[in-house]
Amino acid sequence: MKNSSLTGFKLIVFFCFLAFTNCKKQAETPESQDASISFTVDGVYNGTLTYKDVKVNPIIRITFTAPIIQTVLPLITLKAASNQNVPINYTLSPDGLVLSISTQNTLESFNNYELQVPASLTTQSGGKLINPLRISLQAGLNDNDKFPRITDNELLTLIQRQTFKYFWDFGHPNSGLARERNTSGDLVTTGGSGFGIMSIVVGINRNFITKAEGLARLQKIVGFLKTADTFLGVFPHWLNGNTGKVIAFSAKDNGADLVETSFLMQGLLVARQFFNGINPIETQLRADINQMYNNVEWNWFTKGTGNNLYWHWSPNFGWDINLRIRGWNESLMVYVLAASSSTYTIPKVVYDEGWAGNGSMRNGRTFYNTTLPLGSDNGGPLFFEHYSFLGLNPIGLTDAYANYETQTVAHSKINYNYCVVNPKNFTGYSENCWGLTASDINGGYTASSPNNDRGYIAPTAAIGSIPYTPQESLQAIRFFYYKLGDKLWGEYGFKDAFSLSDPWFANSFLAIDQGPQIVMIENYRTGLIWDLFMSCPEVKLGLVKLGFKSPKI
Repeated sequence: MKNSSLTGFKLIVFFCFLAFTNCKKQAETPESQDASISFTVDGVYNGTLTYKDVKVNPIIRITFTAPIIQTVLPLITLKAASNQNVPINYTLSPDGLVLSISTQNTLESFNNYELQVPASLTTQSGGKLINPLRISLQAGLNDNDKFPRITDNELLTLIQRQTFKYFWDFGHPNSGLARERNTSGDLVTTGGSGFGIMSIVVGINRNFITKAEGLARLQKIVGFLKTADTFLGVFPHWLNGNTGKVIAFSAKDNGADLVETSFLMQGLLVARQFFNGINPIETQLRADINQMYNNVEWNWFTKGTGNNLYWHWSPNFGWDINLRIRGWNESLMVYVLAASSSTYTIPKVVYDEGWAGNGSMRNGRTFYNTTLPLGSDNGGPLFFEHYSFLGLNPIGLTDAYANYETQTVAHSKINYNYCVVNPKNFTGYSENCWGLTASDINGGYTASSPNNDRGYIAPTAAIGSIPYTPQESLQAIRFFYYKLGDKLWGEYGFKDAFSLSDPWFANSFLAIDQGPQIVMIENYRTGLIWDLFMSCPEVKLGLVKLGFKSPKI
């Protein structure tokens, strides 16, 4: 019995020792601990896994609920859209709970990246990661200059020279006319060619080409136009640059376009005034331009009896489009040239009732601390103040309805101030990045304005307004060139439009957007194109007939 009791006691002691040892081991080696994580990008958590407009040297801070070890950090990667790894730096806090990640190199502006925190990440105790992450990062603007700084005067010349190439190097080889856009092939635009003709005059004046070269190009253009399709002297919107045959702009728009014709005639009259030599070539050029202008049957487009001009007429569809040309928009030039015609003129009542609506085109309300004399609320797209005023000088120009210097300045300032206020919070809009007008957008085309703002800035808007808002326009020009660099600057000057919210940059160049940049910069610098157009004797008479007053008439 004694031996049995002793044996039992020994067993009890042995099992107590095992229990003590096991407890000690458990105290010394705790169970593995899993971790969850939270994070910020540049100090911000926005509630999603997607971050736009991120700094090009971002700091991503990850906080773990359980400590991790240094050796697992390379499992966390940053990948570019090409799936290539982007070199990053890791800084782990001493307690292993906070990790700061920075890029070794500056991210490329507007590119997409993904930070991957994988499930294979483990804690110091061997626990797993509960919530692996993939954080999408879209880099914002790198504010460094992309091109060397030059003087503003040199920059304006550079923009004119580079943009001039669109009309000179890319002009249609057969007709010399301007292609609608850089992908248009044989399709040429009549209105855009009017802008291009004025650009050729600027090119000669700026010594981009010689006067002889410019004259030869104008001979080609005018010679082609003399044989191209017209309808009662009115050109269509589009022509085939090889054949001169009409290309339909839309289903029923395969005939006369009075507005595009007015822009073409505006340019031709400027060229006529510029090429004023007594030699036979210039004499013949002027005679041909006069003949084309005199052939336009402006008054027929009142439908014979009405006090309104109509935009379109088709030999197949007649007046089916039935679009009256009424203010306020880009089409003032139609009424000016119609009133100025010595062959098919219109009476003043057509201007008063048709264009001005006997004053109904007035606005008079205040937007962004600026009173707008004419047009729709907030002014509409800025091309309203560009196309007709490439030749028509608004400085000191008045009539019964408005002071046109006030109108052009007010419209431009409203557009500028709207972008500065940026009520829709689009990325990038500021005093340096503004300008809403018609342009390409991602997947289409639209007439952007404060009332139709989809986040797309068109360089032609601010640049074309430089005579009206010189300081604001120069700020935008510097931003477009130095800050956006070759994202926006291309073979023919500035590309058509961009969005920093998408981000997206057009690959396109359009004649109707490139032309105003060259011409309006020149009007700002020397007033050349304004002076030439306003020197036309018939234009002076037409403006007086319509009740305009100007220092130039």
